[in-house]
Amino acid sequence: MLPPWLPQFLTSVAVILVVLHLCLGAAAYLILLERRVASWVQDRIGPNRVGPMGLLQPLADGLKLFVKEEFMPRGVDRFLFILAPAITVIPALIGFVVIPWGGYLVLGNGETVSIMGADINIGVVYLIATGSLGVYGVGLGGWASNNKFSFLGGLRASAQMISYEIPMGLALLCVILTAGTLLPQEIVARQLEGQWFIVQQPLAAIVFFICLLAEANRAPFDLAEAEQELVGGWHTEYSSMKWALFFMGEYVHLVIGAAFFTTLFLGGWSINPITGWDLPQTGGIFLILLQFGIVLGKCFLLIFFGMMIRWTIPRFRFDQLMKLAWEGMIPISLGLLLMTSVFVYFGWTQWLWAGSVGATIILIAIQPMLPSRSIVNRKIGLVGSRFSPVEDESASGIPAKN
Repeated sequence: MLPPWLPQFLTSVAVILVVLHLCLGAAAYLILLERRVASWVQDRIGPNRVGPMGLLQPLADGLKLFVKEEFMPRGVDRFLFILAPAITVIPALIGFVVIPWGGYLVLGNGETVSIMGADINIGVVYLIATGSLGVYGVGLGGWASNNKFSFLGGLRASAQMISYEIPMGLALLCVILTAGTLLPQEIVARQLEGQWFIVQQPLAAIVFFICLLAEANRAPFDLAEAEQELVGGWHTEYSSMKWALFFMGEYVHLVIGAAFFTTLFLGGWSINPITGWDLPQTGGIFLILLQFGIVLGKCFLLIFFGMMIRWTIPRFRFDQLMKLAWEGMIPISLGLLLMTSVFVYFGWTQWLWAGSVGATIILIAIQPMLPSRSIVNRKIGLVGSRFSPVEDESASGIPAKN
C-alpha cells in the first residue's frame, strides 16, 4: 500500500518541474517579446531574421552569451562578484512553489491533490520573503565590482526595494484581512465564492502592481541601471552568462510577480469577476489543464501590460521615485489598511469597493495638508524657451519677444 503522502509529493514534484522549465523558457522568450513590443511602440520592425519571424533569436543570443569572453576587472571581490548573479536568480526560481496553478485534481481512488509545489500555511509570507532576497544580489554585485557607478546602482536598488516593500506589504495585508487566511489556495477560493479582490479593492491592486514593478527594477523604476547616469549601474562590470543571470532573474521575478498578482487580485483561474457561476475548484485532468491555461493567460496579459508601461512612460528621477514611495504610496496604503480593518471588523466586506472609493476621496482631500519636502531640481530659465522661460527677460539684456 502506498504511503498517504506520496500522491501529493509526486504531484508537487511534477508541478515544480513543469513550472520551473516554463519560467526558464519564458525568461528567454519574454526578452524577444519585449523587443518586439518596443519595436511596435516605436514603429520599428524588431528582430525578425533568426528563424521564422525571429523566433530563434533568443537561442542565438544565449549561444552568443555562452561563448562570449568572461571578463573580471582588477580589484573586484572575486567571491562576491561570482555569487551576486546566483543570489539574484535563485530566489526568483524558488518563489513560485506556493503559487496555486490549479485547483484540486481528483485521482482514480477518489483522493485529491493540490496543483502547487508546496501547500504551506504561510505561503504568502514565503513568497514575499523570497522575493525580497533579490536585493542582496544587486547590492553585492554593485559592491563587489569595485566601480563607483556600480556601487551607486546597488545603493539605489537597495533604497528603492526597501521603500517599495512597505506599501506592497500593506496592500498585501488588505487582501489577507479580507480573505482571512495566508493560504494562496484559500485566497483564490474566497474570490471564487464572491468577487475578485481587484473589484473589491481596486486601489490596493494598483498600489501592489506599482510596487511589483519597482521591486522587479522595471521601468519607469529602473533607476539602479540608469544608462544615462550610471553607465549600466550595478551590472556595469559584468559580462557573458553572469550578466545574463541578472536579466534572467528580472524576467523570472516578473513572471512570478504576475502569477502572485493573479492569485491575490484576479481570482487565480476564476473566469467570473463578480458573484455568480465559476469554474469548480476540484475536477479531472482536463479541468486542471484549463485552470492552468487561464492562470498563464492572465500572467501573460499582466506581463504585456508591464512592457507597455516600460515603453510609454519615461523614467523617474531618483528623488521623484523616493518621494512617490514615502509621500504617496505609503500614506495611501496605510489609509487602505485602516479602511479594510474597519470594514472587516463590522462585516462589511461586500462593500469594500465603496470603502476604496471613500478612501480615495479622503486621501485627495487631506493630501495638501500632509508634510512635503521642498521642491528640488527646479528648472533653470532659458532665454527664448517655451517650456522654461526666464521670468524677467529684460534682466538678461535681450529684448523680450512680442
